[in-house]
Amino acid sequence: MTGALRRTSAILLRQVYLLRGSVARFLPLFAWVAVDMVLWGFITRYLNTVSHAGFDFVPTLLGAVLLWDFFARVMQGVTTAFLEDVWSRNFLNLFATPLSTGEYVAGLVASSLATSVIGLGVMLGLATAVFGLSFFSYGLALVPFLLTLLVFGLALGIAASGLVLWLGPASEWFIWPIPALAAPFAGVFYPVATLPRWMQLVSRALPPAPVFEGLRAIVAGQPVPATALLVGGVLSLAYFALACHVFAWIHRRAIRVGLIARYSAENVG
Repeated sequence: MTGALRRTSAILLRQVYLLRGSVARFLPLFAWVAVDMVLWGFITRYLNTVSHAGFDFVPTLLGAVLLWDFFARVMQGVTTAFLEDVWSRNFLNLFATPLSTGEYVAGLVASSLATSVIGLGVMLGLATAVFGLSFFSYGLALVPFLLTLLVFGLALGIAASGLVLWLGPASEWFIWPIPALAAPFAGVFYPVATLPRWMQLVSRALPPAPVFEGLRAIVAGQPVPATALLVGGVLSLAYFALACHVFAWIHRRAIRVGLIARYSAENVG
């Protein structure tokens, strides 16, 4: 194992130890997604019983909830791993080692992937076993859907971590509402065409929008909008590269101007 891979693995291993030693940290990995699946699952069942349009709400609404929860978990997986170092005043100590910024970000990404897979498995199990949601009906289109949301979620998580690094530990409350603020523009539960014109313009810049448009197209028996989905994938990769660049720039700036001292073990104010 090379030195870079070993240092990146150490960041992931730290998160594993934190989860293993704390039920309070491990339980949220699947508890809240399970609550979402059960709540929205029964809502879709109810809508199916009162609707006479012959439309099945399960693959549309429950599938959208599953994908959006996956996206939110990916983003929060990055930010939570970063905030663990902030809360424990361990962030500065990490960079007293040969650890580079890229290796640290790679460790955050690996931690997010590990925790997100657990949440996704729980959601898929509940949605399939309890509510009969079969993701085989989406076909291979599910793969680019998940990848687009995964990469964009990582990008937002890295950018949000950079925001906290820039503004200070108290600014963590800015990052928790980000998925909720993005949801209206992403068209999670309704077509983007229902939005006002200015919101549609914002939607075009968000990679999740073509994902959920494509999800509704599949459920309606229409072809997947491949071009829009490709644009969403390219956008997510561009945002990811930009987020990594911004985080590295903020980290260099924090060191240069001395702001990094806010994360030392001695500074507890």
